[in-house]
Amino acid sequence: MTAEAPPPRKGKGGRPKGDPAAVRTSTIGVRVSADEYAALRTKAEQMGMTPAQWLREAALSRRLPSPPVPPINREQYAELARLSANLNQLARLANSGEPVTVADALLQRLAGEVGRLRLALLGAGGRE
Repeated sequence: MTAEAPPPRKGKGGRPKGDPAAVRTSTIGVRVSADEYAALRTKAEQMGMTPAQWLREAALSRRLPSPPVPPINREQYAELARLSANLNQLARLANSGEPVTVADALLQRLAGEVGRLRLALLGAGGRE
């Protein structure tokens, strides 16, 4: 007598495993008032989503407003705008063939401002 091999096993069945990278493991608790919750449910239902799906989609797909610009940045921007206007006027005169005389102090100031701006854009510059 020979022993027959058992029939092959079927899978357990049930829902197939999802992509491990797409599994949501973290939660964010947000408290809302009853009116806010009702508004969220209404918006979610209009889109055929749950409130959690709607919040996730809204938060991840919308562009948020830019953060406020610090006053020091506005001051420096205004100073840079003045210097650029002066430089633009000088370039226009030079391009039209007019003789252009520039004070060394203005050129040095402009070079210094451009250097500080470059460092600030790289995150390496500090306010003097």
